[in-house]
Amino acid sequence: MQLEPANPHRFCVAPMLDWTTPECRALHRLFSRHAFLYSEMVTSGALIFGDVPRHLHHAADAPCALQLGGGEPEALARACEIALPYGYQEINLNVGCPSDRVQHNRIGACLMDDAPLVAECLAAMQAAAGAVPVTVKHRLAIDEQDERSVFAFVETLAARSPCRVFIIHARKAWLQGLSPKDNRDVPPLNYPLVYEVKRRFPELTIIINGGITTLAECRAHLQAVDGVMLGRAAYQNPELLLAVDELYGAPARTLAEVLPAIRSLLVEALGRGEMLAHYTRHLLGLFPGVRGAKQYRRILSEEARAAEAGIAVFDRALAAVGMAG
Repeated sequence: MQLEPANPHRFCVAPMLDWTTPECRALHRLFSRHAFLYSEMVTSGALIFGDVPRHLHHAADAPCALQLGGGEPEALARACEIALPYGYQEINLNVGCPSDRVQHNRIGACLMDDAPLVAECLAAMQAAAGAVPVTVKHRLAIDEQDERSVFAFVETLAARSPCRVFIIHARKAWLQGLSPKDNRDVPPLNYPLVYEVKRRFPELTIIINGGITTLAECRAHLQAVDGVMLGRAAYQNPELLLAVDELYGAPARTLAEVLPAIRSLLVEALGRGEMLAHYTRHLLGLFPGVRGAKQYRRILSEEARAAEAGIAVFDRALAAVGMAG
């Protein structure tokens, strides 16, 4: 029997709206046995008043965390209760999203100006989640706050809640004047400050996020913090995930062994009446620089969208890059 890694958060795939769907996560799990996966953010209101199965469905993606958005302790606790039967390995609170819509609802990064409230939210969530750990993802600071205020923020959360896993996006968020897209690139990264958080709070699990693009960079960061989280780099080049298991002391996977598993997954999904494009849109980043990759992407982008598209479409796409279907 394979033992669970001592630190499951050594490599995480970030929660990304419209990208880290259940279909995406099922595919990513084939590339890596150990990477910790995160759902798209789901608001507490969407669970309390919306279509719960649609928001919480997931399969074959463990270990996987559900990310919640909210700013009311009672509502977040209720959302955790609703989520428990769905078997996520972790529930994460989003305190980093800078979008206008999120700010309007008083959730996301704007909560960084109220650490006691965030701590209250985390405590209420953990009380409702029982044995499932509750974690937090946040920025260094917002707007005119000094980035070094992150120390007081973390200290407050650690002192007033059971939360012990902190995912820190290593840049501040500008809630006024920058779009969510610009907030991913424009504010400068400050990795040393995240390292300092780990030095000041060695008992906490500190995961660094922001601007990391290679496994070599991951290994360098892991000399100073407990884990790394990648977003766009992992999504846009899923082959990067093939080597992630090496960070856990396990052998890397190969594309040759993963492609048949992907094909089997697609066949099973089609057999359940699911659309091919719901899966293949997450595979467009395969084969970077390979002859025929443009044709591969064209076939999946255009032909997989048809309601009647079957596994033959995927096979034709693979044939374009010289891979057997």
